[in-house]
Amino acid sequence: MNSNQTFIPKTFQRKIILYNMLIIIAIASAVSYYSFTSYKEDVIASETRNSQSTIRLLSDRLNLAYREMVNLLLNCSERQSQFFLGSAVSSAQSMEVYASNVLRDYCAISGYSKYIYRISLYKKDQFFLQAGSQPGIQQDPELIMSAPWFKERLTLTASQYTLILEDNPFPLGTTNTPSFFPLVRPIQYRPGLKPEDAWVFLAVNPLLYLDTLKTLEENSFLYIAAADNTLVASLTEGEFQTDRLIEQLNSMEEHSGFLRTFFNHQSCIVTYQKDPISGILLFEILPVSRMPIDRQVILETIAIIFFYCIVIGLALSFLISRQLGRPILHLIDHLGLVAQGDFTSDPSIESNDEIGTIGRQINQMSSQINTLMETRIQGEKEKKDLEIKMLQAQINPHFLYNTLDSIKWIATMQRNSGIVQMVTSLSSLLKNMAKGFNEKVTLAQELDFLRDYVVIEKVRYLELFDLQIQVDEPGLYDAKIIKLTLQPLVENAIFNGIEPSGRPGLIEIHAWAEENVLKVSVTDNGIGMAEEQVQRILTDTSRITKSTMSGIGLPNVDRRFKLVYGEDYGLTIESRLDSFTRIIVAFPLEYI
Repeated sequence: MNSNQTFIPKTFQRKIILYNMLIIIAIASAVSYYSFTSYKEDVIASETRNSQSTIRLLSDRLNLAYREMVNLLLNCSERQSQFFLGSAVSSAQSMEVYASNVLRDYCAISGYSKYIYRISLYKKDQFFLQAGSQPGIQQDPELIMSAPWFKERLTLTASQYTLILEDNPFPLGTTNTPSFFPLVRPIQYRPGLKPEDAWVFLAVNPLLYLDTLKTLEENSFLYIAAADNTLVASLTEGEFQTDRLIEQLNSMEEHSGFLRTFFNHQSCIVTYQKDPISGILLFEILPVSRMPIDRQVILETIAIIFFYCIVIGLALSFLISRQLGRPILHLIDHLGLVAQGDFTSDPSIESNDEIGTIGRQINQMSSQINTLMETRIQGEKEKKDLEIKMLQAQINPHFLYNTLDSIKWIATMQRNSGIVQMVTSLSSLLKNMAKGFNEKVTLAQELDFLRDYVVIEKVRYLELFDLQIQVDEPGLYDAKIIKLTLQPLVENAIFNGIEPSGRPGLIEIHAWAEENVLKVSVTDNGIGMAEEQVQRILTDTSRITKSTMSGIGLPNVDRRFKLVYGEDYGLTIESRLDSFTRIIVAFPLEYI
């Protein structure tokens, strides 16, 4: 006995209880899962909204700082009066000192002087001013202009100042700023000069972004990246590998939003905001596993749901099983009697409900089952006999007319012994055809009948073909074969093979035994058939349209054999176009 047989109850009543409990448990599980999922999704949605608000606030701060830096760059490149028109300036050296002080004041007024790594004003062979959090040297202009990013940045307009982190070209000394965001703009109030001969350079320290992130909780997974997918700042560096994520976010068309993804082997929500001008991307990763989901509340809810569902399920199961179990037991007892051959009706299994309807149907079935079985058996037998008779009885009257016409032609034109031979063959044919429908004869008798048929057809077709017969073993002449087996096959060889070819032909009959199976082949050297025609010929039930003796097509011949002997026997066809056609018929090897 296997585990399934020991686990599943044998009685219907216990099965009802078991299945009802399984359904109740399934419903309880589904409700619990839905409650947990809904609660979890609400928490995720709330955390996502909070993260988006935080991201938006930080992005506004960073965009404000960016605009201040750009405005400082524009003021320095466009407003000469702010630097060199002071009323207290009396010499060129004093003017340069005054302009440097104004530049430092600009940095201080912006509120971001701490993050302005260096700001420089340069005019070839005239002046070079610098300010910022890091001091410079006289060689700084050459270092700036030799940087690989200088010429590209110099050609950008104010709306194209995308922040990209670049390597620091200055000697670092004591500073710890190996890279910064460079902004370069030609001086506009010096017309006639090449852009590289007069320019303003502003370097933004990326510490600005890290300090902005530090205003939030330290355990937040917040990140800032530049437009070139470079990570600029993060609170938890190394916690997540964000390279591919940054590329994905920068490639998205929407400038803000969130996405849910499977990141670092855990489900995460990623909220993001990116500035279309500066290219700064700010995003936060929210692992779902670290969200404040109160699992205790969920567990208590699931426990309550399960308790009430099981109590209600048990009560309903016992009530239903009592109502359904009793009449079903009566049905089982009656079906047992029917299985033993007792088809007596039992009124006790009939009632006004659905089970009573089944009982009435069982009573009707049991009262009619014998009649139905006998009727079906008798009908199948009659159907088989009738089909065989119909197949055997399909004799075309045109054959008789043509034969008589041939006799008339011989009698009129030749007056020779062929008249006697042809009339004798016709008489023999009619005599054999007048016998039983499903009679079995010996192979020798069938061959004699075939020879009579061939005598008539050879006269009709002026010796258009010859017949050769080969039987491998003499004992096979006594093997039983259905009468009129070979005649339709030879008829098919004459009319569909040799006659259309227009040349003399040969029909070969070959009989042999193979593993208690008698096989007889009919081969002609006529026009043959294409492979497609061979494949569909046995399924084509159309009859031969010429004036043949039987008018029976090959599909009907094959069907006749299968009705008598079974589906394992019948016809097989081999053919090659313009070469030959061979039809092989297989019978069980039987003897008289």
